[in-house]
Amino acid sequence: MPLLEPLAEAWEAEWQPVGTAALAGVSLGFLLLAVLAIRADQGWIPLLDGVNLVFHEAGHPIFGLLGWEVLTILGGTFMQLLVPLLALGAFWLRRDAVGTSVTGIWAFENLLNIARYVADARAQVLPLVGGGEHDWATLLGRWGLLAQDTTLAHGLQSLGWLGMVACWAWLAWRWHRSRSEQA
Repeated sequence: MPLLEPLAEAWEAEWQPVGTAALAGVSLGFLLLAVLAIRADQGWIPLLDGVNLVFHEAGHPIFGLLGWEVLTILGGTFMQLLVPLLALGAFWLRRDAVGTSVTGIWAFENLLNIARYVADARAQVLPLVGGGEHDWATLLGRWGLLAQDTTLAHGLQSLGWLGMVACWAWLAWRWHRSRSEQA
């Protein structure tokens, strides 16, 4: 299929080499992100999660155009994940390991923020943009999972941390391969 040819070509293409400075920069950035995430007030990293919140809020009306109420509610979370995943895909197609790794870390960091929101489903103490209903309280209530909000949140948080570490480790592996190929 002609539409899939660029994907097949990208799959076969070599990854761009990863330099030591790039690995060091991503490593320092990831370390800073980890420290901020651990020390942040209620898990909120102002600049990054502020941007993620914009995408989240935009997702509600965008997915709302499809006319399904559950998708409208989930649209915020979907868009919050979709934007970094689309960026990741663009870097992957270019075989840019640094960009792929950084956007992967960004995508998985979103799970920390989503976990924070899911964990708040019963308590509902987080401030909501513009008031309104709590997405995850509504959804988990409908699905009979409200009592599991913190358990689900811990799972999302664990997946977020594992994913971020995996993205960094993959970049370190790409760096190692780049050095081996240069030798």
